[in-house]
Amino acid sequence: MANHASAEKRNRQRITRTARNRAIKSELRTVVKKARTALKGVSQESTAPVTAAESALDRAASKGAIPAKRASRVKSRLALALHKASVAAKTAAS
Repeated sequence: MANHASAEKRNRQRITRTARNRAIKSELRTVVKKARTALKGVSQESTAPVTAAESALDRAASKGAIPAKRASRVKSRLALALHKASVAAKTAAS
């Protein structure tokens, strides 16, 4: 329990920031999950969810909800998976 005014304020700030970060991270996980499932079903439509996920990752990193290096790492892995899926689709089509 906070014993002085500054500690009470820090506690209020913590609660506000935790709620904000939790909402950002939850939405981020949903968008990344949709991108990964779109990559499993290989099609031309899988680029839009990946682009949305990359944007959401950048937004979360800029707001400090996740570290910038984690955002970069996940974006890189999504891009690699998209590339592999597109190459596999082209190979299967020809």
